[in-house]
Amino acid sequence: MKRPSCLIAHVPIALALVALALIPLAPATAWQHWGGDGGGTRFSPLDKITPANVDGMVRAWEFRTGDLQNKSPALMARTKFQTTPLLVEDSLIFCTPFNDVVALDPGTGAQKWRFDLNISTDLRPANRWNCRGVAYWRDDARAADAACRSRIFMGTNDARVIALDARTGRRCAEFGSNGEVRLDPGVPLDWPGEYQITSPPVASHGVVVVGSAIADNRRVSAPRGSVHGLDARTGALRWTWDPLLHDGVDAGHANVWAPMSVDEATGVLYLPTSSPSPDFWGGKRPGNNTHANSVAALRIESGELIWAYQTVHHDVWDYDLPAQPTLTRIDTSSGQRDVVIQATKQGLLFVLDKTTGQPVWPVEERPVPQSGVDGELLSPTQPFPTHLPALVPQRLSVDDAFGVLPFWDRPGCRAQFASSRNDGLYTPPSTQGTLLFPMTGGGVNWGGVAFDPVNQILYANTSRAVQRVTLIPRAAVGDDFKAPPGHDYGPQRGAPFAMTRSLVASPLGMPCNKPPWGALVAVDLKAGKILWQSSVGTTEDRAPLGIPFAFGTPLVNGVLVTKGGLVFTGAMDAYLRAYDAKSGAELWQGRLPVPGIANPMTYLWNDEQYVVIGAGGNSESGATIGDSLVAFRLARASEAPSLWSRTIDRPGGRFWSGTIGIVVALACLLAIGVTWRRRRI
Repeated sequence: MKRPSCLIAHVPIALALVALALIPLAPATAWQHWGGDGGGTRFSPLDKITPANVDGMVRAWEFRTGDLQNKSPALMARTKFQTTPLLVEDSLIFCTPFNDVVALDPGTGAQKWRFDLNISTDLRPANRWNCRGVAYWRDDARAADAACRSRIFMGTNDARVIALDARTGRRCAEFGSNGEVRLDPGVPLDWPGEYQITSPPVASHGVVVVGSAIADNRRVSAPRGSVHGLDARTGALRWTWDPLLHDGVDAGHANVWAPMSVDEATGVLYLPTSSPSPDFWGGKRPGNNTHANSVAALRIESGELIWAYQTVHHDVWDYDLPAQPTLTRIDTSSGQRDVVIQATKQGLLFVLDKTTGQPVWPVEERPVPQSGVDGELLSPTQPFPTHLPALVPQRLSVDDAFGVLPFWDRPGCRAQFASSRNDGLYTPPSTQGTLLFPMTGGGVNWGGVAFDPVNQILYANTSRAVQRVTLIPRAAVGDDFKAPPGHDYGPQRGAPFAMTRSLVASPLGMPCNKPPWGALVAVDLKAGKILWQSSVGTTEDRAPLGIPFAFGTPLVNGVLVTKGGLVFTGAMDAYLRAYDAKSGAELWQGRLPVPGIANPMTYLWNDEQYVVIGAGGNSESGATIGDSLVAFRLARASEAPSLWSRTIDRPGGRFWSGTIGIVVALACLLAIGVTWRRRRI
């Protein structure tokens, strides 16, 4: 683990009292939005679990969705369990990767109701089977006991929007056709799963809004990624908005696949838009591709664009905005400002005025590498924030090559670095092969950031691995072309180049750059400095014998921060972890059945604080697949964890338990041998 660089500065009491007034007004017991509140701060005012007692946390319950038992191994091998439940209507409500919706008792994990969509399993969704969460909305115009007064909205892998009664799980029949609306992609699909919805809708001011996830790198004329605003009562289409202003050129399309935010008070929706199609060649979409790769503010009732701010010009690196915009108020040298914080795959933080979209601190347009492939029209500059440091390194050299075995895998990593084009951030894709660092998974990804409004500190999970992208001239790509093992292949039909993409890895399968490969970062926004960084995750669940090298794991999921002074996160090993929010010290680990590559949440139930995470693995990362939702709380008097469980449930527990088991087995065999020898004598 990289040790913390410094401690969080003392916050004056007056400022803390002001910040306390800014905490969202939702009940402290609840978690009513995917990001904790409409602005996605992932901050909870609960403080029953603290650095002083977190080591006493135990597993409270585990709920299994049944997918492992009921679905084929081939189907489960294409799932991503990224769900974060809501606590609404006295139930914990979440969706499964196959778009079933389940409501649980918050205290016991017992099922209260279940809605089975029975989605067709012939889809083969482009972004795998996934449902990150649902949205909750209450119709205050209806009587308190009326059916569907409170509703759960879900987007599906076959591009439907479903409305359910939040108290019973039954369809809201008056919404669309029997509780569902099917979205129109605007063009014929290559296959049914090319166009889907993976992130939770946003429901506010009588409107439910959904984006879409579309297959990457298939074709120039991909399905339009229009954002849809539907009437929350009837399902009628209220408006659509195209995330890409085509500037007179009808080529390339963008979408909003990541989670969105809403300011409930003003009725303004904040969207993170994606890169245009295809990702790695943009010759048919000249210019900056306005409103792609942007934070956009829309009026939720009409879809009217208020402002948009672009973070990447003419993207050819798949550096779309992957994270929910975070809405909060911060303290600056010129006073308090209402802001939108947008984290990027490059590990950059853009802080924008919530009303105007203008940067709160200066952003510079800096020259970036040029000389793209034939027909490419690169932007000569890209925007760089000046006040806040990047959360991850922006460049690496041949000397940064890493290998556990210096005389075997390190030379292979050095060779891959040396043979690739590598001019730093924004090096254009090439036929030679270009290193992407940060990779297309981030930096920061869909998990987003968390913000503590009391102490004014931002927390983010980051990934630090390298990819290589190679463009292949169209003439060299036949119909039967197959990418080498371990490579993604994109035909990019309509462009003069196809592409392959792969993780730059050693012969042992480990990333070729130096660890940590995943780190939790704390940032003081006002001071403009990183306070500490801590690696997250070990190799325990992948290395032989469970050897727990503390290299960190890539982190696409997000974190939870609490008033109690803790930051919780999962990783690609099977643990939920708690870190001291002030120092970054790792204080506690709770063993999970499989990795929890999802955003944790917390709530209060019967005066006990619970922390819950989806533990279902991720087929895209190679993590073990499961179907569990797991809850932890402080141990009751009769549940104090034993010394043995404290040992086994820590990183390395599997290694040490296995080692102890081998030693015990050898001792038993020796004892049996001695006894047998004595009997013979």
